[in-house]
Amino acid sequence: MKKAVYSVVMACAAMLALCCRSRAFAAGSVLLPGAELTLKQAIRISLQNHPRHKEAFAESLAAGERVGEARSFLLPQLYGASEYLRSTDNGIGNTSYYDPGFFPRMTGRNHNLPGEDFSQSTESSNNYLGGLAASQFLFDFGRRHGFVTQRRFEAAAVAEQAQMTDLDLMFEVSQRYFGLLAAQQLVRVYEKAVEQRQAHLHEAKVRSAAGLRPALDIYVTDAELERAQLHLVDARNAQADAKVALDNALGLTDVAPNYGLADVLTYQPATAKLGDLLTSAFARRPDLKVIEDQARAMGAEIKEYRSDYLPTANIQTGYVAMGTGLPAVNNFSIGLMITWPIFNGFLTTDQIAEAKYRQQALGHAVDDLRQRVVLQVKTAFLDWQAAVDKIDRAQKALIASRVELELAEKRYQTGLTNIVELEDAQRHYTFDDAEYANSLYGYSVAKATVDYATAAYLPPL
Repeated sequence: MKKAVYSVVMACAAMLALCCRSRAFAAGSVLLPGAELTLKQAIRISLQNHPRHKEAFAESLAAGERVGEARSFLLPQLYGASEYLRSTDNGIGNTSYYDPGFFPRMTGRNHNLPGEDFSQSTESSNNYLGGLAASQFLFDFGRRHGFVTQRRFEAAAVAEQAQMTDLDLMFEVSQRYFGLLAAQQLVRVYEKAVEQRQAHLHEAKVRSAAGLRPALDIYVTDAELERAQLHLVDARNAQADAKVALDNALGLTDVAPNYGLADVLTYQPATAKLGDLLTSAFARRPDLKVIEDQARAMGAEIKEYRSDYLPTANIQTGYVAMGTGLPAVNNFSIGLMITWPIFNGFLTTDQIAEAKYRQQALGHAVDDLRQRVVLQVKTAFLDWQAAVDKIDRAQKALIASRVELELAEKRYQTGLTNIVELEDAQRHYTFDDAEYANSLYGYSVAKATVDYATAAYLPPL
């Protein structure tokens, strides 16, 4: 019972959070041309503009309305009806038949005719009817109340699925934001490589003209410069692709202005503990809550089916005025109606059995998802730790290759080495510079994956 109440409360809180989040994001969702965009702002804009968020939010509101639909069966039902009929008044005696709903029954033999006159007439007259009917549910041993409970858990599951959609969007935006940062840094790496190659080519030309170096140095450095230009073309294209991908994640594919990124690729030591991450994931993951609430909804459905073994009671009352003119004939009625299905071909038994098996299947689905959550969290945690170590190695390699390049340039200038050693040193430095940028990107994505696997992106519980 406590779990059920907690789940319903959490569903209401989740839907309220979705409403508040949408209104709050509306104020900060405008992206002006030339603006510097932070990751937090990017996530906020995505959750305001992306169609997937809007779709999930609308579905959660629709699921909330289904609770009201189910609750309406517990309240009084009032109906009104009026009718006008132009018909003949020929009696049909005591004829019996099943009325399909559109044949008026004129009982008796002669109506307004003399006692022994049984002739038929084609003359028609006016007939009027107006009335009100009301009914009130009394009890049914759990069917209608169980239906309300079922809808509440289903609404909770849909609201939590909307949260999962938001979590997916947050992770997608983070990946693409970091991807654009990495692409921009790689462009800078290859721009620097082109500048260095151009300097080497200039120096090779000067020394070759002076007869200090062979003409081969010019062709070697020229070829390396063209390779660097080729890498720069690829890097700039990758940057443009990353910008388009981020625009798409923001939900601004067709209307995204030119903007810059305010954040930079950086890192911090991985200090979190695996046990804490797993605890957080089990407590916060919306997809786990979705299946759990679906299982609770199935439990409420079982209660509904069981109530079919017992009677249902309703109060019904009505008023009707009928006649061919004024004054009309007035009739009132009120009564208690009890229905009790005695035998329905074992339908109820089979429905209960089906619902129980489906509930068992959902229980197994929860166990399966928990195992996959453990796999995701552990893998993300290991990747996060490895990413920190890779940054350290890449940074040390970059420092060493920078020194190697500086020494090779000095050796070439003094004639102690050839162009091959210099270009090898340049190639090593450019490669290590790019690897350092990639390692920072790898760390950022690994940390984002940890936050996604533990649902750390979502507001605190």
